[in-house]
Amino acid sequence: MPVEELAQLALRTCASPNHDARPAGVAVSLIVVHAISLPPDEFGGPGVEQLFTNTLDPDAHPYYATIHQLRVSAHYFIRRDGETLCFVDPARRAWHAGVSCWQGREACNDFSIGIELEGCDTQPFEAAQYASLARLIGALRARFPIADVVGHSDIAPGRKTDPGPFFDWSRLASLLSSGNDRRAGAHSHVKF
Repeated sequence: MPVEELAQLALRTCASPNHDARPAGVAVSLIVVHAISLPPDEFGGPGVEQLFTNTLDPDAHPYYATIHQLRVSAHYFIRRDGETLCFVDPARRAWHAGVSCWQGREACNDFSIGIELEGCDTQPFEAAQYASLARLIGALRARFPIADVVGHSDIAPGRKTDPGPFFDWSRLASLLSSGNDRRAGAHSHVKF
C-alpha cells in the first residue's frame, strides 16, 4: 500500500509468522472477507491475535484446546470498533482461505487478500467495521488489480459459512460505490 494510504488507515501491525511468498507472476485480484471470534461468539479479547501469532493458550478456554495447533493467518483483522490490525503484508501469501476455488481458480491464497472481521454467524456487524473495511478495500485497490470481493463461504462452499448471514453485502457495495467508483454491485459479493 502506498505510504499515504497506510497513514490514513492508522493500521496497527501485529506480525504473524504464518505466511510465505506468493507464486511468481501471480497478481492479487481477490479479497476474501471472513468472520472470526475467539472464544466463539465473544468479542474484544486477545484470542484472534494469539491464534494468528501462534501464541494461543490451549488452557485459556475449552475451544482453544481444539485449535491452538492451527497455523493460520489473515492479512488484516478489523475489530468491532473498526480498529484494523495488519498481520501479513498484502504482497505476501497469508494462510486464510484453505481449500478454495473462485471462478475455476483453485488455491485462493495464491491470489487473494484475507480480511477477517470480528464477528460470527449470529450477530450483525458494526458500522465502524463496514467503514474500516471499505477504506481498506479502497486502499488495496489502489495497489492491486482487485476484481472481486467475496466471502469465505463463496470460495469454500459447504465448508465455510463466514462472513455469515448478517454480513450486509449491499451496505459494503454502497460504501464502495460512493465517490468516483460506480461499478460496484452486490448480491453475495462485490465485483469491480
